[in-house]
Amino acid sequence: MGIRLGAVAVDCPDPKSLGEFYREVLGLEVLRSTPDLVVLNGPGIWLTFERIDDHRPPTWPGGPVPKQLHLDLAVTDLDIEETRILALGATKAEIQPDPDNWRVLIDPVGHPFCITVMFPA
Repeated sequence: MGIRLGAVAVDCPDPKSLGEFYREVLGLEVLRSTPDLVVLNGPGIWLTFERIDDHRPPTWPGGPVPKQLHLDLAVTDLDIEETRILALGATKAEIQPDPDNWRVLIDPVGHPFCITVMFPA
């Protein structure tokens, strides 16, 4: 087939700071950085961060601002990666549906994302 997923775009108030957070979390290379857009090069896909002036973080797991998209990150050790990512500026969500297999974290601008041992790392 002549089609594939090329990028995942994340809305945020400050692409530079959120791009730096995910660059540190995932160890990716910055391909482009402007005040309105940061592009990270991942294996086979780009992860982009785009400025939205009136960004409102989602309320997870429910609430007035629904989550439209989140990232699931494959890890080999939940405890080690959770500690490392929290030190980079994430917070841990209060609700943890399956903490032995998945951990729900919140990035610095409020997007929930998961780290999990359920996918091959």
